[in-house]
Amino acid sequence: MGGRRRLAASLLRFSPIQSQSHHVPWIRLHPGQCWAPYSSSSVSPSAQTQLPKPTPRPETPSTITINGKTYPTDAWFNVPSNVLASTNRRLHLQKDHPVSITRQILESVFPRPTFRYHNDFDPVVSTYENFDSLGFPPDHPGRSRSDTYYINRETLLRTHTSAHEAALFSASASDGYLISADVYRRDEVDRSHYPVFHQMEGARVWDRTKVPNGDIAAAVYADLARLPTHNVKVEDPNPPSHPERNPLQSAHHSPAEAEAIAAHLKRSLELMVVEIFTRAKAAAAKQDPNYVDEPLRVRWVEAYFPFTSPSWEMEVYYAGDWLEVLGCGVSKQELFINAGVPSQLGWAFGIGLDRIAMLLFQIPDIRLFWSRDERFLGQFAGVSDNLDLLKRFVPFSKYPACYKDVSFWLRATSAAGGNTGTANAHDFHENDVMEIIRNIAGDVVEDVRLTDQFTHPKTGRRSMCYRINYRSLEKTLTNAEANELHGRVIAALVDRLGVEIR
Repeated sequence: MGGRRRLAASLLRFSPIQSQSHHVPWIRLHPGQCWAPYSSSSVSPSAQTQLPKPTPRPETPSTITINGKTYPTDAWFNVPSNVLASTNRRLHLQKDHPVSITRQILESVFPRPTFRYHNDFDPVVSTYENFDSLGFPPDHPGRSRSDTYYINRETLLRTHTSAHEAALFSASASDGYLISADVYRRDEVDRSHYPVFHQMEGARVWDRTKVPNGDIAAAVYADLARLPTHNVKVEDPNPPSHPERNPLQSAHHSPAEAEAIAAHLKRSLELMVVEIFTRAKAAAAKQDPNYVDEPLRVRWVEAYFPFTSPSWEMEVYYAGDWLEVLGCGVSKQELFINAGVPSQLGWAFGIGLDRIAMLLFQIPDIRLFWSRDERFLGQFAGVSDNLDLLKRFVPFSKYPACYKDVSFWLRATSAAGGNTGTANAHDFHENDVMEIIRNIAGDVVEDVRLTDQFTHPKTGRRSMCYRINYRSLEKTLTNAEANELHGRVIAALVDRLGVEIR
């Protein structure tokens, strides 16, 4: 049946698979790759004894200006310059950009006036909006500086579009809404992750005081009857709710109400994926005359999300694989109560625009979305005005990879480094490594992978080995260029994390 690939954006982090082997002193090379002499740093031995002078640590400014608004900073500030520079790009609104085209396609399934589109929300929000209003506990890992970009203790770059949910519920300006926006998270470095990406969130609400006789279930089913139908095979083997796996909000919703809302939600989202994948198939057939179409299949899987219950993930069988496309559910009633509209109830969903655009256009590397190269952008000219012109991306180059390894001991004074005492604020976190590498090498880094970790049996100290793939989207990197970048990365790791290079 094929494996499952994740496409839905998630608030949770997943730890990388970690090897239990010992460090390997040589790297297997492939044609066209740069030479990497040995694992401890992949630079010459003389360079290890005299590391390049580290890039000076940027001093925290007392204020920072983002999109014309100035904010005070404090000790929580951790937004690097490359991320700040992205806050005004707004790819989801850039005409003929794949992310923007994908937004247009999804919006077409949720028509006005029932739905209102919100595409201009500012990326700077409060911790209350991003976390507290949605019920995140104080110790949730998403609140940590290792996961989130903070301007100050109370202000941050939103990590999800849900940061605007309470305000929209409170305003009650429409029966439904879609939010499309850039969101920010510190994360791993690879071809499908970037510190800035784009989400769409949608919601539909009904009000007990406004539907006939206060009968929510009847009103929802009447709206469901007005939705289009489709002929896609849908697998939905689970009950509408389950007391343990997928509980009903029994204090607020009757089983009939929750079942009606779930039915409306699922039909709406099924229509959305039919639109997406019908266009994806048309683009594939246009490019490949031998393309063999296969019937689209959808299945619903029980899930957990902080803002909904019961909740589901939608998976689509496409091109021989089950793809997890989105997450959704019946909105938690506490959100409406906290927003001052306790008589409302409804559903919500969230979907990653970048991941869907990568699938729709067959774009292999998320870094391409941020390219200003006309060889990339020119391929989509005119599509915003005529979605029928949509076609798959045609790669214009494939420059060779250049692998470099870096191995280091963590500081013995940290819990991560082997100290069994209480962890402190300076403990090692993998996202700190990713952030340093990305901030120095930028989009020249394609991916960073943990290839090995080792704990010394006597001292308890921990050693890590990361493999960095330097590959430019625009030219072939020379070994000298890669070594220069790699040397600066190593020096920064020593300077900012206090690691000891092996």
